[in-house]
Amino acid sequence: LPKHPEVFGVANNALAAHKQQIKLPSTASQYDYEAELVIVIGTECSMVPEDKALDYVFGYTCGNDVSERDLQKRNTQWFLGKSLDGFAPVGPHIVTSDAIPDPNNLRISMRRGAEVVQDSNTRNMIFSCARLVSYLSQYLTLRPGDLIFAGTPSGVVLGQPPEQQKWVKAGETLTVSIEGIGELVNTTV
Repeated sequence: LPKHPEVFGVANNALAAHKQQIKLPSTASQYDYEAELVIVIGTECSMVPEDKALDYVFGYTCGNDVSERDLQKRNTQWFLGKSLDGFAPVGPHIVTSDAIPDPNNLRISMRRGAEVVQDSNTRNMIFSCARLVSYLSQYLTLRPGDLIFAGTPSGVVLGQPPEQQKWVKAGETLTVSIEGIGELVNTTV
């Protein structure tokens, strides 16, 4: 297991809403999905100890870290493959942290059309929500409204053997479901 979380930035043009269409540029082809719990920061924080980190969280929402894997692998930085327009849909709403007493024990899944392709629990994440907030706050000031995508379960296309990889195409519906939060639905075009 990694000693530290893998951290990368995503441009704000990647944000998309629930039911917003995700445009897949014709200049690439290895489109993938990633169901993720998204942590929404509520109070500015810096240098937060792990045991206090969740005190700075406003709430949680669903996210889909859509990725173009060829662009992601072209460079040592993942920025381009993760920052295409509309590639970070979130929503449809934020559930406040008081309503989610344990963000590290929520069922999380992804449906690709009717097929469940990811199905796990946030307790299986490599790093807890508190660890992620604390770790990031050691190096950057987190501000209200900042979003932290907390990682994805197994089942993404990239994780399949090459002969079984079926990249996302236009016309597909991707649905992220997280227990106690809801469902984020987007269609690719």
